[in-house]
Amino acid sequence: MEKQAERLLELIKERNRKSNCKVLSFVSGKGGVGKTTISTSFAYILANSFNKRVLLLDCDIGLGNVHLVLGLDPSKNLKAVLRGSSLSEVIQSIYNFDVVLGFSGIESFEELESYESANLLLQLDRVVENYDFVILDNSAGLSRFTVNFSRAATETYVITTPEPAALTDAYAFIKSMYKLYGYSAFKVIVNMARSKNEGFETFERLDTSVRKFLGFRLKLAGILPISHKVRESSRRKTLPVHTYPSDAFSIGLKRVAQLETGEVFPERRESFVERILRFLKEGI
Repeated sequence: MEKQAERLLELIKERNRKSNCKVLSFVSGKGGVGKTTISTSFAYILANSFNKRVLLLDCDIGLGNVHLVLGLDPSKNLKAVLRGSSLSEVIQSIYNFDVVLGFSGIESFEELESYESANLLLQLDRVVENYDFVILDNSAGLSRFTVNFSRAATETYVITTPEPAALTDAYAFIKSMYKLYGYSAFKVIVNMARSKNEGFETFERLDTSVRKFLGFRLKLAGILPISHKVRESSRRKTLPVHTYPSDAFSIGLKRVAQLETGEVFPERRESFVERILRFLKEGI
């Protein structure tokens, strides 16, 4: 199975090079840094601010929670595909983009070590041609599943925070990917920064370590602030970029998407009534 998976990975990477679809992997060295909120919000922005065809794939093996963030049916997932359903049967749509939920609740990793899982990857490979962007929300930490999904991606967004443990684990992930596979297509998002300066200083610490010990430079994709609106959205199980589009977190992530697409998202002036409704929704 290992050789089969390696060959399949190479086929997917070769098709990616010939395809207009960009596959973006979102990873973090540790949990609790906002990775899933950022990846799902990024899918929302690409679909709604930039009119892109987007597929969000929950790749968190065993502990995926995208269905909680988006309020989707958890029974329609990749585990069902391994048991005979077609991929088209488990694709769900919300907020103008498509979602495939992951393997939440698998009994053992052996379920993935089969011919059926190889067939699943082939189905995924064919499906991506229908999209402009495929967003991979990977599990936190370093696992071979996260590594392989990222190796197949066009680019990998590493989510970290100013917390020392988050930085250490982010560096460990980058180091492993580079040392083992020569992969260096990383972009960094610093989340939960108390200020722009703290965000830049956090990135500089990570970039300095990578330059010194690995010999290449990282790219800073963006700095996202601490936002109580994000916490409120998490509590309500809604997307902050949908509920609070004018919040600093939402605006910051739109700028990241703007850099990714190379396009300018259209600015639209809110009407008086829209502003009143937004203020009421935000509780201002």
